[in-house]
Amino acid sequence: MTDFSRFALPTGQSMAYRFLPGDLPAVVFLPGYMSDMSGSKAQAVWAWAQDSGRACLLLDYTGCGQSDGEFRDGSLSKWRDEVVALVDHLGLESVQIIGSSMGGWLMLLVAEILDERATALVGIAPAPDFTEWGLSQSQRIELAGGRTIFEDNPYGSDPTPTHALFWSDGERNKRLKSGVAFDGPVRLLHGQDDRDVPWEISLRLAAALRSADVQVHLIKDGDHRLSRESDIALLLRELDHL
Repeated sequence: MTDFSRFALPTGQSMAYRFLPGDLPAVVFLPGYMSDMSGSKAQAVWAWAQDSGRACLLLDYTGCGQSDGEFRDGSLSKWRDEVVALVDHLGLESVQIIGSSMGGWLMLLVAEILDERATALVGIAPAPDFTEWGLSQSQRIELAGGRTIFEDNPYGSDPTPTHALFWSDGERNKRLKSGVAFDGPVRLLHGQDDRDVPWEISLRLAAALRSADVQVHLIKDGDHRLSRESDIALLLRELDHL
């Protein structure tokens, strides 16, 4: 994509984003780990917002996509603050946050800061606390020692890195045990054929959320990406209902 804007962060780096004006609450899409706003689900949400007259915000975290920075310098806390700063910059008084995979963890942290401005959450194969359940003890020892680990990448030829900075920050931002103080409606979509994030994580997240309006949709043959036409149709139906 070439039709994006740039937001100057206090660090001096710039963040790439696309903003569609429209009715509030604005839909904010948070991509997954090492992903960006060019993905099929983000683009489907953008098209839905255009057709619905809704405001929509897509973005790239620093170190990802078209934004400045190096991925190794990224962390949940840093990206949370970037998203909140961009929402403030655009003057969005109310938002519905969609988080894909790692973005489903990040949406919890962003919602905590936005407080009442966050009106609803939609998690797509949400992966909160994956610095704990997603890594072996030996990997955690390596990361605790300040070393980067690499894992096979099922979506590309280059291995997937986990940097010590991201891991240590993630350990400070775990929410499955401490709970999530959010009271608005939450919809969690998860494939039961997900090889990256066990679908039981969505059940644990549902239990951790304070809200009483939480629904978990399990797709028996759905994989981690949930990017098939039928998966995206389910996502857009949930947005319509919200």
